[in-house]
Amino acid sequence: MQRRNIILTLIILPILAAAGADRTMNEPIVGLPCEGCEAVFVGTPKVLSSRSRIAPADEPGEPMHLTGGVVDRKGAPKAGVIVYAYQTNAQGIYPMANPSLPGWAGRHGRLRAWARTDAQGRYSFDTIRPGSYPEGGIPQHIHLHIIEPGRATYYIDDVMFTDDPLLTPRSKEALVTGRGGAGVVTPARRDGVWWVQRDIVLGHAIPGYPSDHVL
Repeated sequence: MQRRNIILTLIILPILAAAGADRTMNEPIVGLPCEGCEAVFVGTPKVLSSRSRIAPADEPGEPMHLTGGVVDRKGAPKAGVIVYAYQTNAQGIYPMANPSLPGWAGRHGRLRAWARTDAQGRYSFDTIRPGSYPEGGIPQHIHLHIIEPGRATYYIDDVMFTDDPLLTPRSKEALVTGRGGAGVVTPARRDGVWWVQRDIVLGHAIPGYPSDHVL
């Protein structure tokens, strides 16, 4: 009897562990090439809400609120989609995570966060306005990735700002591809906070997107 119980334990425990594992760990990466896409799975909080914070409240810089709606390619709002974001600080640097994370997650730095869309397909992040890279030439931006549970993960066009002088026609041609819909947004400042809206169309302009799969 004791041996039978041990065998059952050895069988059941891995099943229970798998059932409790983060289900987003199995999503295939599509829309390649994609450097660092695996970083979206590193450090994911166990509990996600539709509003999250990228930069801490005491992070130096101009406060910014990023929000948006997520829809499928038929325009229907999609709940339960995870939006992953990371960015530079006000000086244009990706500040090292503490403790530092391995690989690409570490390169993304400590200004990173996840939000899960609500029943209306909405998400939002509180953060600061990112700085452009110190070497110049690259507009201010916030990187966004999508995790569709049970389907795929992929990056979409960065959030970029129409009032950024570095967002020239040439840089738009090089950086704006339409992945996930329009990433260029027009900031509005209210009560000392920048407000921007980046709506997302799932799978739009993503090569290899599994459109025949029902989420």
